Amino acid sequence: MDSQWMMRGVEYSNCNCDWGCPCQFNAPTTYGNCEAVASGHIEEGYFDDTRLDGLNWAMLLYWPSEIAEGNGRQQVIIDESAGPDQREALRKILHGEATAPGATHFFVFNSTMTEVLPTLYLPIELEIDIEARRARLNVNGVVESTGSPIIDANSGEEHHARINLPNGFEYTVAEIGSGSTKSQGGIELDLSDSYGQFCILHMNQDGVIR
Repeated sequence: MDSQWMMRGVEYSNCNCDWGCPCQFNAPTTYGNCEAVASGHIEEGYFDDTRLDGLNWAMLLYWPSEIAEGNGRQQVIIDESAGPDQREALRKILHGEATAPGATHFFVFNSTMTEVLPTLYLPIELEIDIEARRARLNVNGVVESTGSPIIDANSGEEHHARINLPNGFEYTVAEIGSGSTKSQGGIELDLSDSYGQFCILHMNQDGVIR
């Protein structure tokens, strides 16, 4: 592994688990399988000599049972505005290539895949506000997702919760909210008011930078 890379930015994810997501605590998934979308905006990044600043990405994920059991299906979407070198660099990062084994969630996800669908290069509309626990992702004709705060059923106020993983392979602290997603094509998702995650993504080929 000779390449050196780094990305720092924001990430929003939505999966089919209940709020809190048992996976974050090394427990079985809520429904015995995992369906998810992940998305991010790179504020600053590079892959060797190729800059990645300003690029958006998204990823659709499906496992028929627990993630650790494998047989997953994955599709990566990269900003259409990325140039050829940027496309290849980001494709490698998002598929867990040029990464120390097990160091990032990208590596772990890809290691459980039976089918990796062709990477799509499309316009990605993405807004992520971590503190507000709000996000909007739209890739026309492929996926649309919205993240929002959890609302306390008794008070009607926004419920504020966080997860802290000091040794996590994706983040150290994540704000937790609610997400809804619809996707079509190679991976079809239909999620409503399920687990939403909002976090800073800061990592390199050796894992999370803390």
